[in-house]
Amino acid sequence: MIFFDRPFQVGDFIIVDDKVGIVENIGVKTTRITSVAGEQIVFPNSSLTSSRIHNYKQMERRRVLFTIGVTYQIPLQKLKEMPGIIKNIIENIDDAVFGRAHFQSYENSSMIFEIVYYIIGSDFNKYMDIQQRINFRIYEEFEARGIERPTLLKLHS
Repeated sequence: MIFFDRPFQVGDFIIVDDKVGIVENIGVKTTRITSVAGEQIVFPNSSLTSSRIHNYKQMERRRVLFTIGVTYQIPLQKLKEMPGIIKNIIENIDDAVFGRAHFQSYENSSMIFEIVYYIIGSDFNKYMDIQQRINFRIYEEFEARGIERPTLLKLHS
């Protein structure tokens, strides 16, 4: 069925269970992908028909969620400005679409902000380049405003 249904094509970046890679060959009986580590993984097509396949090549936009923490020493007014600062940073980066930025919770050593944005397209390197630009801009903005350096806590995409 994989051969006829074509849930992915040669060159697509897919995830099957815990295996990640680029489709290299689709045969009648097997599909071969090259993992991100470089080895070739051969899947029997019969097992692929019963697996969840995540095809990132078909993704039109990538949702990114990350959290940052700031210390308790930050003044309340600066704390209230942070969502707007982050929104402005993301809105001024090409192919990034701001979703939201909220003061989410209190942790032992920092106050946590959760940020969501979207990247137009599926390219992983583009995603990492944009996240890096956002991180640098947040650092620069916080430094310019005298806000202690943020700590990146989690990054999900």
